[in-house]
Amino acid sequence: MISVQEAKTLIKNHISPLKNKKVKLESSLGAVLAEDIYAPLDLPPFPQSSMDGYAFDLNGWKHGSPLRVTSVVAAGNTEDPPVKAGEAVRIFTGAPLPTSCNVVVKQENVNMFDDNILINQEEVSINENVRAPGSEITKGTLGLEAGFQMTPPAIGFLASMGIDTIEILPSPRVTILVTGDELVGPGTSLKRGQIYESNAKMLTAALSQLGITAIKVKHIHDQLEAHTKALKEALTDSDLVLFSGGISVGDYDFVAKANEEAGVKTIFHKIKQKPGKPLFFGMHGEIPVFGLPGNPASVMSCYYNYITLAIQQLTSRPCRPVVAFARLAGDYKKPEDMTHFLKGKFLQETVEILDGQESYRLNSFALANCLIEMETSKDFIAKGDWVKVHLINKNI
Repeated sequence: MISVQEAKTLIKNHISPLKNKKVKLESSLGAVLAEDIYAPLDLPPFPQSSMDGYAFDLNGWKHGSPLRVTSVVAAGNTEDPPVKAGEAVRIFTGAPLPTSCNVVVKQENVNMFDDNILINQEEVSINENVRAPGSEITKGTLGLEAGFQMTPPAIGFLASMGIDTIEILPSPRVTILVTGDELVGPGTSLKRGQIYESNAKMLTAALSQLGITAIKVKHIHDQLEAHTKALKEALTDSDLVLFSGGISVGDYDFVAKANEEAGVKTIFHKIKQKPGKPLFFGMHGEIPVFGLPGNPASVMSCYYNYITLAIQQLTSRPCRPVVAFARLAGDYKKPEDMTHFLKGKFLQETVEILDGQESYRLNSFALANCLIEMETSKDFIAKGDWVKVHLINKNI
């Protein structure tokens, strides 16, 4: 049996990052940029009207003098009509400003008669109602940094610069293999001896919180052949495989043997911790395989401590719960040489141990906003002692 820290070190040392990939911009929502993106052009790329109105050369106009309207410039117009002194062009929002113009007066401040206009605005300034080239961003300027998670406005921003493909950090394909013939899906009737399956639901939701969408779930029967076959299939199209249950030493626990038969190299099996002592970790080439205990609280404790670390290694981006320190609200005793992870309620500088610490109980986990880590070397932690807490739910 190894320590918690030894287990984490082995995970870091054995799992390598997946390769970045290029995707179409419209498919990048929620993805994380793998590279800095610099503006390939000025935005806007030309002097642009910000109003519907009239454009002219302010230097060739005397206040109170009429201007003759000679043409119309709409958004998308590619021509550059000449505009002489005493002339103006009708212009619309987003249209390119003619080279010979330097101001736009909005239409509300103009009186029209025949083909002429009179401006009833007291003061008119050069570049009024004109968006200068590069006023949003100039060519060569950093637009979005590597590590930025793509949002709808960010997609629009890059599209406005003509970018249609970006390089993103990978999102792993995950297969969850659920063991246990006693398990049935929620929504069906229970027979004697059956319970509802919850681990895959939890893991899928937790993975989704990290932006992982390529998730497969398969329920396998309590037979070695079924375990081995399902694992071999998962290894063909997954970047990470998670077993739920079947990892202990009972007559119906086949995960360790199935990994051996599928050619998975065992890195460790069993950690000095509670819950989650029988955790299994192995590698098949570059693919990590974890065997999580079957008890739901053990599953989630191992997920937050080890699976998030594995995903962080695969994706090269932060995935792990934030760690803080707080004073314990009450005394706690435990065996020495064993790390305990307790469901807790973090309240600023103090943390409370919740009732219902048994590994089968999810009701207390649902109310927890942290895992309290009771370090290996101590068998007694007193009220008021500082302890490490892993924050898992900021909404509670």
